[in-house]
Amino acid sequence: MKPNVMTTKRTVQSRLSVFSIHKLVSTLYQQRLSFLFLAPFLICFTFFILVPVFMAMFMSFTSYDAFQSPKFIGFSNFISLLTQDQIFMKYALPNTIKFAFFVGPIGYLLTFFVAWLIYQMPKSIRDIVSLAFYAPSMVGGVALTVVWQAAFSGDYVGYLNNFLLNLGFIQSPVLWLQTPTYFLNIMIIVTIWMSFGVGFLAMLAGFDTVNKELYEAGRIDGISNRLQEVYYITVPSMKPQMLFSSVMAIVGTLKAGAISTQLSGAQISPQYSGHLILNHIDDYAFLRYELGYASMVSFVLLIISYFAMKLSYRLFSHKEGE
Repeated sequence: MKPNVMTTKRTVQSRLSVFSIHKLVSTLYQQRLSFLFLAPFLICFTFFILVPVFMAMFMSFTSYDAFQSPKFIGFSNFISLLTQDQIFMKYALPNTIKFAFFVGPIGYLLTFFVAWLIYQMPKSIRDIVSLAFYAPSMVGGVALTVVWQAAFSGDYVGYLNNFLLNLGFIQSPVLWLQTPTYFLNIMIIVTIWMSFGVGFLAMLAGFDTVNKELYEAGRIDGISNRLQEVYYITVPSMKPQMLFSSVMAIVGTLKAGAISTQLSGAQISPQYSGHLILNHIDDYAFLRYELGYASMVSFVLLIISYFAMKLSYRLFSHKEGE
């Protein structure tokens, strides 16, 4: 009896699998026009996103110098990162955490606050001020860096040095971009100034989506000031826009790294003071040609990005019943 039961189970499973395949093929055929329109995006997403990600995952377990074939070494790269890579542990990781904290959450709150202040203005003035804040994000990073290099220039004609010298706060010019103590802080300031981009516009648009009748109902229910309005009405009503802005802020923060090279004028910032994880990847990939190790660090950065995105979705995605 048992062999017959096993045979019957296998027959049923095979029929179910054939039925599932047939149903899938039938669905694809019925929706063929939709998939035809999706095809350009799916092809680009596959070849430019999925394939590079899986290649980086594979190469993170190899030793590869771009000249010889990749050599599989298991988890050796990951172990080296945690036990031997002093630059990563001493500079790249702490600098990235500090940079991400100020440019991410604090920069995000600053963006929301500025967008809220601008929205209180008359519409004719609001458009001009919004353009003034958004304009820096439309200019190339290199062009903006030239402006900030002039501001923080270490000679007498540097804008900041000239201003502080005239006020008597300093007696001689300060080498702002060559001093490790100041370099990371300057990177944070410049990045926040450049961060009023698409996420900033999304927040401005989000204020328009809030039902104005909710504010009147809130006053009847006991809301007595603007801060309570923002907390109880504005933020819950524009969660989609805030989620989009948070995702853009996370992406912009974690992919930052070029700003260090542009400000310092070198691949490695002074005494690794502005060395972020992305700079660490560039160091191993394009200077040392240890592409396997660079792929492993990229994979670690991908994992950090994933958990940061999960946190954003947990904070700003709509819950059931909202």
